[in-house]
Amino acid sequence: MHMTQRDGALDLLKWLALLSMVLDHLRYVGYSVDILYVPGRLAFPWFCLAMAANLSRARAVTTDGQWRYLGWLLLFSAISEIPYRMYIPDPNTLNVLPTLVLGLLVARGWQQEALQSRLLAVGALTLAALFPERLMFGFFGVLLPLGMLLVIKRPWYFSLLPGLVCLAANQWEVLYYSARFGNRAAILGITTCLIAPLLGLVLLRHAKHLKPPPMRRWAYALYPAHFLALLVLRQLLT
Repeated sequence: MHMTQRDGALDLLKWLALLSMVLDHLRYVGYSVDILYVPGRLAFPWFCLAMAANLSRARAVTTDGQWRYLGWLLLFSAISEIPYRMYIPDPNTLNVLPTLVLGLLVARGWQQEALQSRLLAVGALTLAALFPERLMFGFFGVLLPLGMLLVIKRPWYFSLLPGLVCLAANQWEVLYYSARFGNRAAILGITTCLIAPLLGLVLLRHAKHLKPPPMRRWAYALYPAHFLALLVLRQLLT
């Protein structure tokens, strides 16, 4: 969402989330770099936290602006699906943006008392419950933006709640099973899921003096573009 005054910490959070996502997707470029799974666990919760930060400032944002935010997410959800499927081998879910769309509707429905917002939130939850296997990060991924919104202005220890939701969204059963056998990536992945909300909240609260390049609407295009760039890299390496 556009704000009249840029929040440097929020822009930094978005850039770091984007970097984490690229590192995660480098695992599919053709080399065995499973350890990149660990920093990759920061990307989705930090994007959800950025969404929550925008919603928490909703008093300063027009209703039209919020609908534009949803519209851009929907547009790039569709645009990104082809490059996502071209790059990720045998994907069994949609790209991450539909999860963020539903998560935005749920969080707004909690925040706003308007009947329309509440109905959209119920519809989003229903879709997430009926088709969790088609959504990246599943049902709990749809709940994560709301979890972030509930704790964004609370003491730091409340961040354990979205940390648990984040872990559940990342197939904690598989991670736990692998961790039991000493898999380093799984152990670090569990830890990262649990502390990702806390790390993001610390950054938002203590990095406001920083002024990274502002991430505006053009940044939506970085999501499909990074798939195409990594696809080209994979072709060059193989």
